[in-house]
Amino acid sequence: MRVNGCFACDYTGRMPDAVKSSRLCRQPGKPLPPTRRAPRIEAPWSLRASRGVEVLELAPLRDLAWLVHGFSTRSGGASVLASGQRVLNLGFTEWDKPEAVRRNRGTFQSALGADDLTLVPLSQFHSAVVRSVPPVSDRPSKGDASATDKAGFLLAVQTADCVPILLVDPETRAVAAIHAGWRGTLARIAEKTVGQMRMRFGSNPKDLIAAMGPSIGACCYEVGTELVTMFTSRFADAEEWFDELRTGDEPNPLQWLNMRPPGHQPPPKNVRLDLPKANRAQLLAAGLGEKNLYSSGLCTSCHTELFFSYRREAGQSGRLLAAVGRKRQRR
Repeated sequence: MRVNGCFACDYTGRMPDAVKSSRLCRQPGKPLPPTRRAPRIEAPWSLRASRGVEVLELAPLRDLAWLVHGFSTRSGGASVLASGQRVLNLGFTEWDKPEAVRRNRGTFQSALGADDLTLVPLSQFHSAVVRSVPPVSDRPSKGDASATDKAGFLLAVQTADCVPILLVDPETRAVAAIHAGWRGTLARIAEKTVGQMRMRFGSNPKDLIAAMGPSIGACCYEVGTELVTMFTSRFADAEEWFDELRTGDEPNPLQWLNMRPPGHQPPPKNVRLDLPKANRAQLLAAGLGEKNLYSSGLCTSCHTELFFSYRREAGQSGRLLAAVGRKRQRR
């Protein structure tokens, strides 16, 4: 059964070749122990409590009177995990009841002050497809980013480790929401979304404000060495996004530390990919000013007391929402 959500693995729950060898990947039903370390949230980021839930906000966006925005957390909500914990799961996962998810989404919209906006989620599939809003249908459009310059719509992307990015143009009042996993990052989805905002709405990249929400950090995101070749072949500065540059073709030093016969040697060590840094580099390359680019610096895998992490929680992970929209004009 396909899960309409987002995680470091693909949407069927199957581990892609590039990540399946990571020691942090767990098959559903075998999550790692939850973390208990409270994250440090620094200005201009802040947590705001409302309607029994907590929303992560960015001050430069909160100061725009015509805008609503926020990144959800797991606290509160109508969903109940196997442990008995109540959480704000905002994705239609196999373990949760659809009515609980719909109730959670309503709670989240209320917490944002966006009750009168039309929620516009996406059917995400780790692509570089950017959807323009409107039009809006009863079924979510397939894509991994959406953009609009119209009031009355709340654009949203689901994550549980991937990078959520909100783009806001204070001049044209155009907004966009982006979901960037490693596949979308490789396909330049952040850069392409900026290009779509230039083409459709006349946005100047230097005016755009980018808010990069909680995602898995370089501290926890182990991937297969083949991703080094994939990224370095497409990005000139990709070597800065990995903790070390190995392709997997180098001699495996581990085989000399044991007496196992050929064919039974341990696999080579993985590498760590810094997804937030990779997307930051794309946004800068697209023309955004460094002073307008804000990253929360919060790792979802390190802080499962506040966020969901598919890598750490496996089948019992919920989904977070990152949302942005223009308020309706008051008459």
